[in-house]
Amino acid sequence: PPPLPPPSAMLASRGPALCTALRRAAPGGLASFHSSARRCRGPRVAVVLSGCGVYDGTEIHEASAVLVHLSRGGAEVHMYAPDVPQMHVIDHSKGQPAEAESRNVLVESARIARGKIASLTKLTTADHDAVIFPGGFGAAKNLSTFAVDGKDCKVNREVERVLKDFHKAGKPIGLCCISPVLAAKVLSGAEVTVGHEEEEGGKWPYAGTAGAIKELGAKHCVKEVTISFPAHVDTKNKVVTTPAFMCETALHHIFDGIGAMVKNVLKLTGK
Repeated sequence: PPPLPPPSAMLASRGPALCTALRRAAPGGLASFHSSARRCRGPRVAVVLSGCGVYDGTEIHEASAVLVHLSRGGAEVHMYAPDVPQMHVIDHSKGQPAEAESRNVLVESARIARGKIASLTKLTTADHDAVIFPGGFGAAKNLSTFAVDGKDCKVNREVERVLKDFHKAGKPIGLCCISPVLAAKVLSGAEVTVGHEEEEGGKWPYAGTAGAIKELGAKHCVKEVTISFPAHVDTKNKVVTTPAFMCETALHHIFDGIGAMVKNVLKLTGK
């Protein structure tokens, strides 16, 4: 079949009146139009993405869950990502690297953000009350080198700055799935969870991460992914973590666990 025309052409074909209405509704362009509607001022929360796709970027279900729960909690959300190349590109249909491809983390993250995203260099504590990092292997590949170097990993300079700045300002930090390794590396003595410490017949396939967290000098707290005990709150450091897809379980459990993390992050903002 012939390729689809670009969005602008598709809009134009539906009449000048529609195009005019859309432009008036979105003075910043279609990216603005696609963003969530503004509401009364709530906590201002930054969400840091690491690409688009579980094996080489942000886990999309986790990002969506974070955004839904933030919306439900009345938060004003702004999304960011580092403007750097991905470690590599994975063909998700095969689970294998696409050798000839290269992609940019910010550009790929914009797919999840519906176009409304900024470089991580622009994220400041002064403009936000909290920050949340969804999971996905991008946290271990693009935000850090944990996937390759384990406990000896390095964290992206801007990611490290953001974590340290929010911690110093006493503002809450939320992380889920594999992303708690970032706090374990950067924030000395932080308490985090990635779920269980044993694989338990494949239910916790990434349980070895807990050992690496301990080697990084952080305290690992065993938690379930279910709604009963889904999030760990380190009240001293204002770090909130939940296992999410570290566990092989039903999607609604992941969604509810992330909801508990978001709820506690918003609570810690005091707004």
